[in-house]
Amino acid sequence: MILGMSAHGFTLFHVTVSLLAIASGIAVLCGLLAGQLYRRWNSLFLVTASLTSITGFAFPNAHITPGIIVGVLSLIALTLFAIALHIGDLNGAFRGIFVVSTIIALYFEMFVLVAQLFRHIALLKALDRTGQGPAFASAQILVLAIFTWLGIAAVRRFKSGSLTDLQMTTVYPRSMQSQRD
Repeated sequence: MILGMSAHGFTLFHVTVSLLAIASGIAVLCGLLAGQLYRRWNSLFLVTASLTSITGFAFPNAHITPGIIVGVLSLIALTLFAIALHIGDLNGAFRGIFVVSTIIALYFEMFVLVAQLFRHIALLKALDRTGQGPAFASAQILVLAIFTWLGIAAVRRFKSGSLTDLQMTTVYPRSMQSQRD
């Protein structure tokens, strides 16, 4: 039992929240690349990514694991994300801090996803049984390179406009667009 749930149920909850964090983080990243701030996606990403790290600490471990370290670093990035957005109102340096912390937090989610894929997908496990070999390292380097490139692009695109020019929008399905306008 973990926090009153079976180990299987808790793991399922943790994985579901993690996947929601990744999906909402990708939506936030798309907004940044488009020079838009999607407030509801930001909120969902902040909550689900934080919950992912927090629930990750509840798994039984005899020592500090790489997952625990990534969870702590992710929570630091998410704290900066929240401060830049909610306290700094994206003014001045807070805008860059917001973008960079978003990219870092989403990268950590993807880093763990790749690690879990190598642990649980037979084909990837066959390529690298230890999770420390060249196939795993190559995959993680590729993810890091992609996020570095996306981060640079997001900083450039999101920092270029003034706050009044920045579209702070909520994304609605097409069926609701006409009702909203």
